[in-house]
Amino acid sequence: MPIPNYREQVRFLLGQQEIKIGINNPNITLLEYLRLTARLTGTKEGCAEGDCGACTVLIGEIHQGNIRYQPINACITLLGMVDNKQVHTVETLAQDNVHPAQALMAEQHASQCGYCTPGFVMSIAALQCDLGDKSQTKVGASKAQIDDYLSGNLCRCTGYGPIINAAQEISKKPLSSAWQTQAQTAKKTIHEWMNDPRPLRCVGNKAIFVAPNSLDTLHDALLKHPDATLLGGATDVGLWITKLGKRLTNIIYLGQVSEMRNVSQTEDTLEIGAGVSLQDTQLLLGSLTPDLEHLMRRFGARQVRSQGTVGGNIANGSPIGDLPPALIALGAKLEIAGADGIRQIPLENFFIGYGKQDLSPGEFVRLIRIPINRNLHFRCWKISKRFDQDISSLMGAFSATVENNKFQDVRICFGGMAGTPKRASACEAVLLQQSVASDVLVHAKRALARDFEPITDMRASAEYRNYVAQNLLEKFILSINDKDQSILHKDTVWTTPAIHQ
Repeated sequence: MPIPNYREQVRFLLGQQEIKIGINNPNITLLEYLRLTARLTGTKEGCAEGDCGACTVLIGEIHQGNIRYQPINACITLLGMVDNKQVHTVETLAQDNVHPAQALMAEQHASQCGYCTPGFVMSIAALQCDLGDKSQTKVGASKAQIDDYLSGNLCRCTGYGPIINAAQEISKKPLSSAWQTQAQTAKKTIHEWMNDPRPLRCVGNKAIFVAPNSLDTLHDALLKHPDATLLGGATDVGLWITKLGKRLTNIIYLGQVSEMRNVSQTEDTLEIGAGVSLQDTQLLLGSLTPDLEHLMRRFGARQVRSQGTVGGNIANGSPIGDLPPALIALGAKLEIAGADGIRQIPLENFFIGYGKQDLSPGEFVRLIRIPINRNLHFRCWKISKRFDQDISSLMGAFSATVENNKFQDVRICFGGMAGTPKRASACEAVLLQQSVASDVLVHAKRALARDFEPITDMRASAEYRNYVAQNLLEKFILSINDKDQSILHKDTVWTTPAIHQ
């Protein structure tokens, strides 16, 4: 298929204002543009890594035919990523009058030092957008919903009480007519832009930012720039720029490739495009098992999940990524595409060594294929110091089928216990064909200790990791035996065990 001509300017709506701008430096972030060029300084820089939420803005994009608004971190979002989208800041949020989120924050006295206040305003505005017409209730959002939306915002003055009150009140209010009018106008503009077949390519000083809009244009970009950095949601790559000081020369942004944002499901398989956001996979994966929905809820915060992608969480090869161990335990496979065609590999074979994945130049992860087995016993637990916004100390995922009261097809995988997500092969072998009610646990724990040699770092000691991994194994077996159900679904956070030699 012939490749269309490229556009040379990023186009987006800043509030209701159309912006068209070239990018000389592909590393420029949305936050830098807002503060230094647009002079909209209400959006603040705090941590510069997507943790504090001071830089929260709303991104509006077309989703299932309508415009959807989600909170994201402007500090790690590259400017080229907002092409064909709408950006709302704390300044543009107001239409004919102040936005209810702004008014309620003031009425509830929900600001102390004020530095993080704009980010909170944007997050509770996102809550109202998400509820939509459902906001017209006397009850409003639940505490869990409010906590979910505020988990990515840090109040350094501990002013959460009034902020939560403001969120509760806004969740009872319908979207204003002014807001709905501007959303429809934005939707029309973005639809017109998306009918333009030309993908974005900005050429700067020895640097290029390309945003292919199809697999064909992606293959073309990779052919011309095989050494380019592939960019998904920037929740990892963005930190290379803001925290490590890297200056990337060639960037290929995958977020506009329509084929990589598709989801399909049959009776026995769930396929998720690599470009699907973590937020959009929460209910999808939750339909397979409640443990996965709970796990997805603990990925960073709402801003991170709205940006981060399933493919990015896998392709970055982190040994402490939360999703790969769970998907490996489920027997997931990757579809990898490149100039030579498409190949499929088990997810566990993708991780070759620390920082090394099975990807040749010009190849990319296209989709994740997960088998569906309704008879599977599956559990996964994330161990971290905090419930929200925390990196795992270790992550354990377990699956097995049971026939005639015996373990079959056992798959156990851990993150944080080795240089890559790794299966516990010795432990699996001990459990296979053994009775679920026998004393096999003792032998399985010993085998598990042989499977891994974890390191000690700032998150946990090797001794702690081994101890907790064995406890999670016991917890899994207890769940199959239907014992002590009171502990099986409790949130698992950091504890300091009494470890005995």
